[in-house]
Order: sequence, then structure tokens, then C-alpha cells
Amino acid sequence: MGRPLRSEQVASDEVSIVHAVQRCVRRAFLAGVDQATGKDYGFRREWIRRRMEALASVFGIDVLSYAVMSNHMHLVLRNRPDVVAAWTDQEVAIRWLKVFPGRRMEEHLGEPTENDVQMLVSDKERLAEVRRRLSDISWFMRSLSEPIARMANRQDECTGRFWEGRFKLQCITDEAGLLACAMYVDLNPVRAAMAESPDQSVHTSGYDRIKGEQGQEIDSAAFDLVPITTEQAGEERRTTPVDELRKKKRAKRKNPTGKRIRRDGWLAPLTLDESTLSNDAQPNQAGVRASDKGFLGISLKDYVKLLRWTAKQSEEGAGRELPPSMQGLVSRLGIDLSMWRDLVWNFQRYFGNSCCAGSPNGMSQFAESSGRKWAKGQRQVAECFTA
Repeated sequence: MGRPLRSEQVASDEVSIVHAVQRCVRRAFLAGVDQATGKDYGFRREWIRRRMEALASVFGIDVLSYAVMSNHMHLVLRNRPDVVAAWTDQEVAIRWLKVFPGRRMEEHLGEPTENDVQMLVSDKERLAEVRRRLSDISWFMRSLSEPIARMANRQDECTGRFWEGRFKLQCITDEAGLLACAMYVDLNPVRAAMAESPDQSVHTSGYDRIKGEQGQEIDSAAFDLVPITTEQAGEERRTTPVDELRKKKRAKRKNPTGKRIRRDGWLAPLTLDESTLSNDAQPNQAGVRASDKGFLGISLKDYVKLLRWTAKQSEEGAGRELPPSMQGLVSRLGIDLSMWRDLVWNFQRYFGNSCCAGSPNGMSQFAESSGRKWAKGQRQVAECFTA
């Protein structure tokens, strides 16, 4: 049986959380050292992270967790049609044109002008489609994957496919599945023996959150959501050589807004605010992410504490019960304390072939809502949960 349709997994007009995986074709390397050629592509990791950060500033998509690995990347995303609905027509237009300017490089290097924005705003049918796409996970992944493929092929001096196919998408059905999936993603470098702990797992959301909490700041990669004037565009096009415009654009790309933010400032906050109504969109006003809405019912301090403990449980086998100080973090979700380590470290075994991930009840409800009798892995994962 082929993969389910995207429309069967995620409704574009409803808030959903998904685990997305994009993998390179054959032996192509996304980042890290290619053992066959000896080439080190590690420099791509930061470029990929910055591209994610830039897209998070314009799309109605919350980046909850991520990990950039040697030949694939993991993302946990939440689409936010409710946030996009709160944007004005002008905001929708400039956000879209920053990613898809519709101009050749020589034509002022694709910088959208005030006139471009007004033309899109006046086309109501086109604008409605653009508004829908800005909260579409497939369009987010396309905007991330295509530039990476072009850059990699150019550096490798080759042509053809860089990704093995469309990204794999898996719906997260409940908080139990979300907590396990977020930790599985954050611990990918530890599982792959690329790092000894989350504190050393650079280019993961766990590392970003740890460093952000310690006060580390970075140059923001967020798009500058201000169009240039039509007069300025015309003047630069007439008087400035294309090579100089290219240099100017490259320089601005390093820090488009001139701001510095916490290292994790572009990621969705981890902790849900209990004082805020669940249907409150909480759009971000700083222009660095879609919203200020959290996604887990635990504090960042407790998450990191649980993450570090789980990272140390590298040996195979179940039966290692959580320390008393951490038991409440997972027991409230119905997870068997002695199976927590196994659920995270063997996340792929339980959910790798499934269209969803979560508790048995959550997976059952998702299967029913999508017209299925059951979801793959549903019976197997039941051993990780209390009756």
C-alpha cells in the first residue's frame, strides 16, 4: 500500500502537529563527512538551520523540534492557519514575496517592492491561495528542501535528484506522542554516536534551547518584512551594477533585520501557558516566529532534565525506571515508567512504518478519523503504556 495522501493526514484549515523526515537519495550527504570521498559538508548544517529560521519568520508554521543529521533531517512542525488568518492582506503579500519574489536575479535580485505587494493584494483570488499556502506544511518543506538541493548539487558539481522523494510525514496524535517524538528528534545525534549528550548536539532544537536558556544570542536570520519603495528599486536598478547588488544581498542575508535574538528565539516556546485560552492564536509580534504558543505541559527545565537522563540510557533493554523526581513528567501521560527509555530510543521501531505516533488511544482515534480500522504500531506500542 502506498503512502496516504497529505489531505488524509493533515487538514490545511486545522491546527495539526507532524513529524517530517527528509532523506537524501542514495549516498548523497546532506552534512558531515562523506566516508566515500572524504569531503566534509558540515558547514551546511548552519546554513540549513538558518534557512529554517528564516522560513519560520514568514510562514504560519511553528518549528517545535528539529535535528540536522548527516544524510537526513527531522522536523516537528505545527501548522497555524489561525495565525495566518489574523494577518492583514499586506502582511500575507510581503511574507510570500520574500520567499517567492517571482523575479530573476538580475531584476533587482528579487527584492519585493511596494508596488509588487499592492499588485498581489489587489488579486484577491491569488491572495487567498497564498494565504492558504503560508500555513501549508508541504509548502514549508518545499521552501526548505529545494534551495538545499540546488546548493548541494552546485557544490557537488552534479545534477539530478538530491532527495530520495517527497518527505515522510507522520501525524502526532497527543502529548504522549509529542513528548516522545520531540526527545527522539533531539537525541538523534546521541543515538548516532555523533555526540555524547544533548549539550553537545549542535544543530538540534534541544541544544538551541539549552544554550538559549543560558543566555546565548545569535544574529537573527528572520526576513526583513518591509518592502522597498518602487523609487528605490528603480534607482538601484539603473545605477548599481548587478555584481554589487549581489554582494549587497549576500551581506544582508547574514542578518536581514540587524537584530540579535536568543539562540532558541525562532523556535516555538516549549511550555504551554496555562493562563492562556487554548484557542488563542498568540501570534508573535517580533517577526521571528509564527506564534508564542507552547506545545508541552512541562517546563523547559524539566524537559532538559528528562532529556539528559534519557540520553544516558544508551544500552539496550527496558526496565530502567525513571528517578522519582522525573516520574510525574511522564506518568501523567499514561506511559509505563519502565518503558520510557525504550519508547524514545526505539521510536522508529514503534512508529517508523505508521502514519501517526502517540498513545494507543490517540492512534486509534486518528485511524478512525482518517477512515482506517487501525494504525500500524498501535498494538505494539501498547506495551509502553499502562492499561
